[in-house]
Amino acid sequence: MSDIRAALDSLYASRSLQHLENDPLSFCHRFSDPADCEIAAVVASSFAYGSIVIILRTLETIFAAIGPSPRRYVEQFDPAAGFHAFSGFKHRFNDRRDLCALLWGMRQMVEQAGSIRSFFLRGHSPDDADVSRSLNRYSAAVLALDYADVFGSHVIPADSFFPFLFPAPSSGSACKRLCMMLRWLVRPADGIDLGLWDGVSPAQLIIPVDTHISRISRYLGLTSRKAPDWRMAQEITAALRAISPTDPVKYDFSLAHLGISDGCDGKDPSRCMSCQIVGICRQNLTK
Repeated sequence: MSDIRAALDSLYASRSLQHLENDPLSFCHRFSDPADCEIAAVVASSFAYGSIVIILRTLETIFAAIGPSPRRYVEQFDPAAGFHAFSGFKHRFNDRRDLCALLWGMRQMVEQAGSIRSFFLRGHSPDDADVSRSLNRYSAAVLALDYADVFGSHVIPADSFFPFLFPAPSSGSACKRLCMMLRWLVRPADGIDLGLWDGVSPAQLIIPVDTHISRISRYLGLTSRKAPDWRMAQEITAALRAISPTDPVKYDFSLAHLGISDGCDGKDPSRCMSCQIVGICRQNLTK
């Protein structure tokens, strides 16, 4: 375990602002007011699926319309105006209705609880081992809000992909985007993550599992599972918690950008030459 710890610590130390520029988290760093950063984190993480080029393009479109204060925009958000502002919006299978539902839902969360943090904490227990139950409650509470002004009905239509933005661990989903949002907001500010939320311990976080994290974690022997689901996310996090008990997901950004920014796909050995973890990967892959 000591060799993995040393490699991961070296990788964590090598994270760079260049990687941040190639990450949806960069949009949160555009704002100095914590209230704006919180809203930006929800929006940016919600559409952080697909290729990074498309994600960044989508977020540029959204934040150009939102303007200089995401919090003020959400507080004043009107679905009819939003339909006009985002008339051509499309991010894979999410459309303008889903984006407007997200913004309208955030307005309701802020009106009810004062902030997204306070809304989330309604369903969170600091005594839980991790955020499994918290995310189940948070997603259920968000989807239970009133979206009639967006969908024309108190029931979210079956053809809407808005619920895709709020999955739950109870369904087996890895909940990558929600775990990413929590990492950004909960982890201590380190030049990458924001450290804006108290009330949730970094030790309770679960690593956001995508194709990059699942593949590299298998290379490192952090998981034996094949499906990138909630059980894999918990297994990887448990392995990382043995290395860093109070902050297990600190390595997520660096590991993910081995794939996102550095091109690690497990197929091109030339990319391994300068990688801090290549020895461990090769050792495990040849077992």
